[in-house]
Amino acid sequence: MKFSRNLSVFFLFIALNLVNITAQAAWYQQEQAIMGTSVRVELWSDDKLAADRAMASVMTEMKRIDHLMSPYKSHSELYLINQQAAKKPLVISDELYQIIDKSLVIAKQTQGSFDISFASIGFLYDYRNKVKPTNQQVDSQLIAINYNNILLDRNNSTIFFSHPNVKIDLGGIAKGYAVDNAISLLAQQGVKHALVTAGGDTKLLGDRRGRPWVVGIQDPRNKNKQAVKLPLINEALSTSGDYERYFEQDGVRYHHILNPKTGYAVTGVQSVSITGPQSIMTDALSTSVFVLGVKQGLALINSLDGYSAIIVDDQRKLHFSADLMAN
Repeated sequence: MKFSRNLSVFFLFIALNLVNITAQAAWYQQEQAIMGTSVRVELWSDDKLAADRAMASVMTEMKRIDHLMSPYKSHSELYLINQQAAKKPLVISDELYQIIDKSLVIAKQTQGSFDISFASIGFLYDYRNKVKPTNQQVDSQLIAINYNNILLDRNNSTIFFSHPNVKIDLGGIAKGYAVDNAISLLAQQGVKHALVTAGGDTKLLGDRRGRPWVVGIQDPRNKNKQAVKLPLINEALSTSGDYERYFEQDGVRYHHILNPKTGYAVTGVQSVSITGPQSIMTDALSTSVFVLGVKQGLALINSLDGYSAIIVDDQRKLHFSADLMAN
């Protein structure tokens, strides 16, 4: 009788603990302002403490990359490059070297439509205060926008700008890189289902527990409306739009996506969304396709395995890459 009562207590103890574990199994999320945008992480876990640790690791990584690659913060390595690399070759960290090298590879791959030296004119814009460069300033600075002016020396881990007015900005690739890193950190901690988003860059780990994630693409002229919804699993999605940083004067929209060939904001497209396996690539390709325009942009994406595109042109017409049309 005593044994039976003890056994009953034991099973009750196990049952209560199972209830406690089940009660902790849930979706957890956290959001912070980092890298000039909203960073959000959402994940499934059966352990709240583990979920909190995992989400904290994402935010820490985002802050670390911002500290390294911000063109505005005087303590960042990228800021130092922009101050000194035109004077003499500058030794840089391996991580920043690799990102800049990747940017130059993509620049060649996209015929210069992705060019981190756009900042040579981009820094003259102040979108918050509606300040833009004069035509004379654009004309005089345009020669500095050329990725061939960025010289890397792999043997010595140095960077040098061959034109004195060159400045670089990794805004078209850094968030994608950060999102990739964040998802890798979550996977290393045993997370199976997660979403990390930083502004227009999102990457998904696994599915949403038996269903695809459904990720919306914002209507470029209505922030409360979605132009398209995509079911995605284990995939990255990046969107570049003329509504992210912009101002309007005299009926003209001045936004942050500049055509490296002209130095002026790109026209003809309102938004470009790219899906694919790597956020670092979808990030850079969304900018590239935006600059190239509908015809050339779709031709580029159609030539790449594993990547898809959705474009909203300035007439608000949707265009899809060949693989999406086939589906």
